Amino acid sequence: MKNLNRRSFIKKTSLTGVALSLGGILNSYSKNEFVLENNNQYMGDFTAPKMDVVRIAMIGVGSRGSGHTSRLASIEGTEIVAISDLYEDLTKHSAEKCVEIGKGKRHNNISLYHGAEDSWRLMLEEVKPDAVFISTNWNNHAIMAIESMKKGAHAFVEVPIAVTLEEMWDIVFTSEQTQKHCMMMENVNYGREELLYLNMCRQGVIGELLHGEASYIHELRTQMRQEERGTGSWRTHHYAKRNGNLYPTHGLGPVAQYMNLARGEDNFNSLVSFSTPALGRKDYASKNFDKNHKWNALDYKGGDLNTSIIKTNLGRTIMIQWDETSPRPYSRHNLIQGTKGALAGFPTRIALEGGVEGVSENHHSWVQGDALASIYEKYEHPLYKRLGAISKKMGGHGGMDFMMLYRIIECLRNGKPLDQNVYEGCFWSAVSPLSERSVNQGGSPQSFPDFTRGKWKSTNPLEIIK
Repeated sequence: MKNLNRRSFIKKTSLTGVALSLGGILNSYSKNEFVLENNNQYMGDFTAPKMDVVRIAMIGVGSRGSGHTSRLASIEGTEIVAISDLYEDLTKHSAEKCVEIGKGKRHNNISLYHGAEDSWRLMLEEVKPDAVFISTNWNNHAIMAIESMKKGAHAFVEVPIAVTLEEMWDIVFTSEQTQKHCMMMENVNYGREELLYLNMCRQGVIGELLHGEASYIHELRTQMRQEERGTGSWRTHHYAKRNGNLYPTHGLGPVAQYMNLARGEDNFNSLVSFSTPALGRKDYASKNFDKNHKWNALDYKGGDLNTSIIKTNLGRTIMIQWDETSPRPYSRHNLIQGTKGALAGFPTRIALEGGVEGVSENHHSWVQGDALASIYEKYEHPLYKRLGAISKKMGGHGGMDFMMLYRIIECLRNGKPLDQNVYEGCFWSAVSPLSERSVNQGGSPQSFPDFTRGKWKSTNPLEIIK
């Protein structure tokens, strides 16, 4: 393993080229009026040339990134070639794990970059990977993805894909101009329940789709104890400074795919958003940290719970809720309502008009638990049938992480479109800045930008992968 810790390497490149050329455009035109330039390629159904081996570089190998690294190292056709992180111990630990997984046959020459904020830039320059996986502070996602694509690599970014609408547009234009994938890694789309419901929706089991509900309820106040290193060290500042739904995609991603949003049938239109008072974080800080601690010096502006409602072009609605503060059980409440029934999550339960054959007589009570066996037998998603067992064994949120990573590598090696395109990552992530704006304006409606400039109408629905 080659150790390249160069604190003196300071390369102050930023969003040059693509971003600078957009500066005047951003100020002069509505993004919805943009058309694809001759040198751009629409990325909705984009396929990259096949790769026998995918040479992978990792940026960020903390708790999330280290898991991605190990799982990627275990997938056939991968070669981990470089790892970058601020902390030397994290890079070494992940590299050693990869070498162990490779058993002398793969991952034997991993270059390590650490100790400087911009060491990842040097990594891109020197290693020139095929794909870069980014698991860092939200504020870094856009710049790292953009620079990775400009250096010739496909970019895979943890959620959200970016923090601002401007960053999302920069990602879209860079992807189109470089003809490189940029996928936001929404792992929940690979959950067993979510895949089951996608298959059922595609088969028309619940009729025409009307309404969805998508939540991320996950009490994470204890992360505030990560004061200098770890997720809480940077995420706490987001809670303090921003007021909206800061983490919408875990719930929204699956519902958006049920509805085929931005894929030929319908698309995001507008959003309204409201937040509760901001009380929980301030109270937690006062009870658990010294009065002079930095967490008690923050003015917490983000409401404990945010509720946003999306209206689609066809008039369908989606309610999204986010709460990482309140003391309540974890839930990714996942509901899709159609003209013939409803599918819901946490717990998994189904109600169909006329009942579930052999189980229930009508839609007035939920079918759940062991009574769902016939539903799984009939509608289990083919992808879960193929990869469910190995994914559970390899782990990552019950296996959804492994299945997502496996599919990424499978698509790259076989020259297939990714399961999530760059536009979907931007549409789903756009809920955050739009909700912040709506909350700030007393709940006024906010229009979604059309990152596809009308091309979504010709984009194929996500294939029910065999």
